[in-house]
Amino acid sequence: MSQLSLSEFADKINEIFPVIIKHFLKKQTNELCKGKITLPQFVILDVLCRQGEAKMTDLAHFIGVSTAAMTGIVDRLVKSSYVVRAHEPDDRRIIKITPTAKGSLLVRNITQQKRQMIIDMFGKLSRQERQDYLRIIMRLRDALAAESHN
Repeated sequence: MSQLSLSEFADKINEIFPVIIKHFLKKQTNELCKGKITLPQFVILDVLCRQGEAKMTDLAHFIGVSTAAMTGIVDRLVKSSYVVRAHEPDDRRIIKITPTAKGSLLVRNITQQKRQMIIDMFGKLSRQERQDYLRIIMRLRDALAAESHN
């Protein structure tokens, strides 16, 4: 492939991403795609399953929404029995959110389906191509993380 300018690169990425996203969506059969849980709800539930629990304010900060918006997201997760909400005994202003067994199972199932999709898609590439791709996206992730800390 010839050397592309950054603008030409952006144009190519804009052409490629919809094809990849369409493939992902076509292959997904999980609760996320069935509309039973939204992407922000899944992100929050995934974080909770990894951490065990989190304060409402920390979750809001993590996804960059107000605490009022986070309250709405968490309300829907509570209503679906995916998480429980509890006040800190020493300070009732602090609200901690914890995943339920049902919420943890949902995250495990969606994560496993996503994992299998990635195996299916990237199985078409060589080991070296996969390593190169992973190295590049990890570098991009680190650059974006560094940018968000500034």
